[in-house]
Amino acid sequence: MTTLRVWAPDHDRVEAVLDDGRRAMEPCAGGWWRLELEDAGHGTRYRFSIDGGPPRPDPRSAWQPEGVDGPSAVVDHDAHRWADGAWKGARLASSVLYELHVGTFSEAGTFDGAIGHLDELVALGVDAVELLPVAEFGGSRGWGYDGVLLYAPHHGYGGPDGLKRLVDACHARGLAVVLDVVYNHLGPAGNYLAEYGPYFTDRYHTPWGSAVNFDGPGSDEVRRFVLDNARQWLVDYHVDGLRLDAVHAIFDEGALHILEELAEVAHAIADATGREKWVIAESDLNDPRLVRSPEAGGYGLDASWSDDFHHALHALLTGERDGYYADYGSVAQLARALERVYVFGRDWSPLRGRLHGRAVGDLPGSRFLGYLQNHDQIGNRAVGERTAALLPPGRLRVAAALVLLAPFVPMLFQGEEWGASTPWQYFTDHTDPELGRAVREGRRREFAAFGWDPEQVPDPQDPATFAHSRLDRAEQGRSPHRELLAWHRALIGLRRARPELRVADRRQVRVEWSEEGRWLVLWRAGVAVAANLADHPQALPVAGAPRLLLASEDGGVTVDGGTVTLPADAVAVLGP
Repeated sequence: MTTLRVWAPDHDRVEAVLDDGRRAMEPCAGGWWRLELEDAGHGTRYRFSIDGGPPRPDPRSAWQPEGVDGPSAVVDHDAHRWADGAWKGARLASSVLYELHVGTFSEAGTFDGAIGHLDELVALGVDAVELLPVAEFGGSRGWGYDGVLLYAPHHGYGGPDGLKRLVDACHARGLAVVLDVVYNHLGPAGNYLAEYGPYFTDRYHTPWGSAVNFDGPGSDEVRRFVLDNARQWLVDYHVDGLRLDAVHAIFDEGALHILEELAEVAHAIADATGREKWVIAESDLNDPRLVRSPEAGGYGLDASWSDDFHHALHALLTGERDGYYADYGSVAQLARALERVYVFGRDWSPLRGRLHGRAVGDLPGSRFLGYLQNHDQIGNRAVGERTAALLPPGRLRVAAALVLLAPFVPMLFQGEEWGASTPWQYFTDHTDPELGRAVREGRRREFAAFGWDPEQVPDPQDPATFAHSRLDRAEQGRSPHRELLAWHRALIGLRRARPELRVADRRQVRVEWSEEGRWLVLWRAGVAVAANLADHPQALPVAGAPRLLLASEDGGVTVDGGTVTLPADAVAVLGP
């Protein structure tokens, strides 16, 4: 027996559309409708019709074998035989995360294709993979942030069974899995939610589409829709954590914020299963309330991305000052980010023309993710060039050391570990010609405002844009990629071997630096990370750490009398 259920308040008639015709559904309390089906098991196709309208997918569809406009299919989650019974999860504070996009991570571009490269991640030393969104979106290729059927793993990646195989394979190798989810808006193609009920609101606005209704009339069921979605990933797919996209565009003026409720759901599942479950936020507000406990007036999330650290590091290393980088670029700001997390913790932001952010106080560094690259910071550039295209090899090694040995939870973006030369560009596959044209022209207008020739901006709809973004794994065996990969492995190995580098207490973090000299020394208890960003060799103070543990250069590094002499664009790690 299978029960079809759908929330469609304020409607007079709802029908299930099956292969053998339409069947009237029974109205239930609270605007719900239901239908009991005999002999309708795993794979049964169906749709819903509202008040005699066209057949639409189930808003809670767990499987869309034919894409966003096709029928939904029943999924029996108990049919998968999990092999991860001994898995207990991973500690976020001691983890290194690896962000990847299923469609471009492997040649196949599928969940099973990703499995074929997991052993490379184990050899690298990372502890968790963070998957860009996999919820069903229009077309066969895309970043995933325009998902419209939030319960259904994308059919082109391998659907529900494929995702379960990937999670199982990760756990078998000791890798946790974090899934990126988008609860601030839905994409344009195949978005039929508004036909069912008040899922959206015009009280708020996002840059990407209608805001989700978390606090207006009818919002109780909308909230349940999102909370049940989180439960599905964490329970039915054994995912270890969720990364919440752009929470500054999640609007909720209720007494219990939806973010706090999401954290409660995840942590209750962790308690019930005995497995760690994480909830990580992305936000540009520099607001530590995201990760403070509810008892301290926060939302109780486990961690938040720290764009301030990224911006400070990127602007200093590259010299870029366009856009939001206008507020950054000094050694002092990078030192401040390493010590205090936020460069702007209720400080004046010239770009914004106001005070921005709030000091993090005594929160540990493990509440924040630090990174040099991610999908946004690369893909939102006009041609999607990676940092490897902007920096020489020596400076890339300095950047890697500062990310992997900083007092935060480090995160790498796919291919970063070997300095991949392939770009990461914005790609779409909208089947509606008008929508495709609008995306193409909007992208070119956006970058024309920054002085780019519109013809140089890749066409998101061109399949070649997607193909160019796929990793070229053959690079790993060639210089200078081979050497950069070895450097990342050595840094992660050192982080694991030295307890001082895994301590989240920021009171044990201090930074010595010189703006004029363009150098800094990051101290993690008794371990010093000394970085020379000048164009000439110089000696940096490392008194108390006389032993050289690791150096980015084979020659030109000497330790003598409380100093370490480094070549230009070089870094060394020293200890007692």
